[in-house]
Amino acid sequence: MQQIINFIFKNSYKLLFLLLLGTSLTLTIKSHSYHRSEYINTANNVTGAVYQEIDNANEYLSLKEKNLRLAEENALLKEILFNKKDTTLSNKNIHSEQLLDFNVRMSKVIKNVFNTRENYLTINSGSFDSIKTDMGVINEKGVVGIIEKTSKNYSTVLSTLNTKSRINAKIKNSNHFGSLIWDGKNVGFVQLIDVPRLASLKKGDSIVTGADSDIFPENIPIGKIDKVFIDTKTNYYTINVRLFNDMTSLGYIYIIENKKKKEKQTLEQETIKK
Repeated sequence: MQQIINFIFKNSYKLLFLLLLGTSLTLTIKSHSYHRSEYINTANNVTGAVYQEIDNANEYLSLKEKNLRLAEENALLKEILFNKKDTTLSNKNIHSEQLLDFNVRMSKVIKNVFNTRENYLTINSGSFDSIKTDMGVINEKGVVGIIEKTSKNYSTVLSTLNTKSRINAKIKNSNHFGSLIWDGKNVGFVQLIDVPRLASLKKGDSIVTGADSDIFPENIPIGKIDKVFIDTKTNYYTINVRLFNDMTSLGYIYIIENKKKKEKQTLEQETIKK
């Protein structure tokens, strides 16, 4: 208390000046409409700026929740898209009985191994979320991989950057098919092999999933043709494909279940046995 008293005595002239200044400004603002309006405008500007910064901070802190909601909405939209015979949504009212072929579920990558020859991902969805082996995994840019194993709450994904990966793919412009593999060399490129020499192709053509795939819907993006080679042993094309996806940076993903896969596979097996 004594220190406060000493401070007041020591700075009494300064404090008196500030008091008189504050009083004069108050009287001036109250007695003159121009000064009063300028004061109100300035106060509003300052208050508005403060509120704007607070709103910006709240907006930033809520990004995680918004991203989650967007990913969930995207999963529903992709499910609708994959189940339409034509990718153009011709009618606005989609009923549950129309969604016959594919289920789409949203999840998130929590571990991403990309520096070995047999790379994999771990996602935070498992058998409790109806995730099963051999379901397709994509994101907004295209194919990511295939579900390898599941536990109750987690699953591992065989990345496209895995030398054991093999996905049916095609050249979008010509519909010639091949098998998509990875040679284990560059994380930005995969290879489309066994493409017949009759195929019409050029650098920059898009590579997408093929209709023969039991895992992915047709026409899911994969990448673009970068280089074309001729395999001297098979006389087929081997195509170097630049991936659309940055496989070293993955967040939310979508898991695709082909509900008619088992029916198709059973029929094909019965046909082969005859």
